[in-house]
Formats: sequence, structure tokens, C-alpha cells
Amino acid sequence: MPSPRLKPSDLLTIGEIARRTGLSVSAIRFYEDKRLIEPVRTGGNQRRFLRSDIRRLSFILIAQRLGLTLGEIEDELAKLPQGRTPTAGDWEAISAAIRLRLDERIAELTRTRDRLDGCIGCGCLSLAHCAIWNPQDQLGQQGPGARKLIA
Repeated sequence: MPSPRLKPSDLLTIGEIARRTGLSVSAIRFYEDKRLIEPVRTGGNQRRFLRSDIRRLSFILIAQRLGLTLGEIEDELAKLPQGRTPTAGDWEAISAAIRLRLDERIAELTRTRDRLDGCIGCGCLSLAHCAIWNPQDQLGQQGPGARKLIA
């Protein structure tokens, strides 16, 4: 049941949210099932969304394009207040946390890019000498088979 402080104009149907975000209704339900957004229920048990859920869904889409997992997105959204529109300060705190993750990924990708030509070009495929995938064959000590996946 919606909070008594909410006016009907504060709430949107799932169809209205879909039109505003460009997401399908099924995608919105998926994010709801993952508890990334939480609709309020009317007296007739219909789901209604806060206008601020448009921003939450937009954040989900942006974060996915940046490579965040749904778990990481859930962790970040949990930092936002429920029942009120997040402030600029709320979003800035999340942005700072994501920026750190992105900087780490950029540094890793840059290191990989800088070593990639030599690795592919050498053709040795040596686990004993490969500085990218298995430096000093550290993973070989754990036995045969794949040990690490690089995203």
C-alpha cells in the first residue's frame, strides 16, 4: 500500500515506467525480481513505481554498460534511500565508488593491451614465461586444467 504522503501523481504504472525508460515491461519485472527496484502496491494490489525509479533504472542500464555485475549494481543501489528521490550527494557517493572500480579496470586493461602484442607475436604460448596469463607458471603448481578466467 502506498505511503499516505504519496500523491497519485507521484506513482507511475509499469507501462509508464517502460515508456519513460525505454525498457520492456519484462525487463522491469526482472529488475524487480532481483530487488533492484521495489514498487509500491495499491489497495487493489497493482504495482506502482515512484518517479525516482526512472533514475534507478537508468543507473542500472548505465552501470551494466560500464561492466558492473547485477550484484555490484545491487550493492550500490542499496546505498540509496528507499521511498525518497536520491539527492545529488547520494549519486555522487555512488559515482565515486564506481570511479575507483573503473580506474582499476582501466589500469588492468592498459597493462594487458601494452603486453598483448608481444604475447601474441611471440607464439610461445609458454605457461612458464607468460607475464599476462600465468606469470612464473604459478597456476601450474595447482595441477592440470584451467584455473583462472580473465574477463
